[in-house]
Amino acid sequence: MAGIDFDKLKNIVDDKFETVRVLDNDGNVVNKDLFPDLSDEQIVELFKKMVWSRVLNERSTKLNRQGRLGFFAPIAGEEASQIGSEFAMEKEDYILPAYRDVPQLVLHGLPLYKAFLWSRGHVDGNKYPENFNALPPQIIIGAQYVQAAGIALGLKKKGSKNVAYTYTGDGGTSQGDFFEGINFAGAFKAPAIFVVQNNGYAISVPRAKQTAAKTLAQKGVAAGIPFVQVDGMDALAMYSVMKAAREYAAAGNGPVLIETLTYRFGPHTLSGDDPKRYRTAEEEQEWKEKDPLIRMRTYLDKKGLWSEEKEKAWTEEVNKEIDEAMVLTEKAPKQKVSEYLKNVFVDTPATIQEQIDKYTKKEAELQRQWMKN
Repeated sequence: MAGIDFDKLKNIVDDKFETVRVLDNDGNVVNKDLFPDLSDEQIVELFKKMVWSRVLNERSTKLNRQGRLGFFAPIAGEEASQIGSEFAMEKEDYILPAYRDVPQLVLHGLPLYKAFLWSRGHVDGNKYPENFNALPPQIIIGAQYVQAAGIALGLKKKGSKNVAYTYTGDGGTSQGDFFEGINFAGAFKAPAIFVVQNNGYAISVPRAKQTAAKTLAQKGVAAGIPFVQVDGMDALAMYSVMKAAREYAAAGNGPVLIETLTYRFGPHTLSGDDPKRYRTAEEEQEWKEKDPLIRMRTYLDKKGLWSEEKEKAWTEEVNKEIDEAMVLTEKAPKQKVSEYLKNVFVDTPATIQEQIDKYTKKEAELQRQWMKN
């Protein structure tokens, strides 16, 4: 129809979009208005948690290679997005992580050894204390968005001043559950925060091949909810935006969608992915120059709040914590095939019960033979 400029309509959101940033790559404050209301001590604590996450990444990788851990999705490069956002939340808030969001889950209160048991596929890794507001990491891409919407609605109906918050990657925004979650939460003004950690790739599929949208944040337009894009390599920007989103949602205004521009330095998971097959060395180097730890470390160094000696001492503490967690992990009783089968159904079918009886008998015989030897 004459008079309608479809290209202009398509770009109407793009023309008004800005990425929120507080620190530049050199650790300089570039947005004083959004600088978080944190003391120097609190900012140091935030950075220490980021260092903790980087060390956890390195140690988890080694433990996986040694056969002592199972599934692991590397987290190096995403510390600002993950830790900066978690730092703004309250313990009574409800977290629904994806499989790469184990750091937030642990910092929210899950014992580290439980996270290690989850990695090993041990049932005890999914057993949480009653007062711990979280679900185990979601493997199904985007499914946690629907769960978060439901939990957020429940919080609203209970009159709670807390929120539900969840994470997915850029690939998750291509799933139906993504839109169903944000749309439902928006329709019912449920107190949820939806974080999209855009690291550029859905496993190996580049962000540009996933959607024609210029940003992922603007997908909130269709659901009628506020949205914002943040420099996901800037921990202070992440904290400020997440805290503001939390206050907005907790006040009864409904959900918020946050896109973080970040990057994973390693592979998608340690299950055979080789990022060199789909990423160039030049691209990787460009992002490593935006390393969130270097940015924060530079800021703290300029203020005389951090040093190489402090980081070395802290790294030693973190390694000790990981060692102690692995001791507990490896003390957990070995799981049996009969136990796996018992955990599948609430009401066990007769065919499965036959297998349980078969394996229970076989396991008892193996136990007797082991005791004799």
